[in-house]
Amino acid sequence: MKTPNKNAKRIQRHHKVRVKAIGTAAKPRLCVFRSNKHIYGQLIDDLKGETLASADDSKIKADKKGDFAKVADAKAVGFDLAAKAKDLKIKKVVFDRGGYIFTGRVKALAEGAREGGLEF
Repeated sequence: MKTPNKNAKRIQRHHKVRVKAIGTAAKPRLCVFRSNKHIYGQLIDDLKGETLASADDSKIKADKKGDFAKVADAKAVGFDLAAKAKDLKIKKVVFDRGGYIFTGRVKALAEGAREGGLEF
């Protein structure tokens, strides 16, 4: 019997989360995607099927090397996403961690979004 790889297990967890986390225009879903090098966040209206705002760390990349630079970048992405949400007059969101565990960069993105003014 073949065991599924890590990403397949993550996608299974993500589907479980997506049953409960549904975004609307008034309260969109803040979806997180994390790769080994980058982190991305999107505000999604699931009823219309469109992305309202997005942010990533391509322009934010810190000059430092190492894991702490990735965490700092993730926090900046959350803060940037909150600023874009504020422009769209969005205060409350539904957080979708994308099947990742809520530590490290995912947690830093959430903290940055909270500091920027978003409520989960």
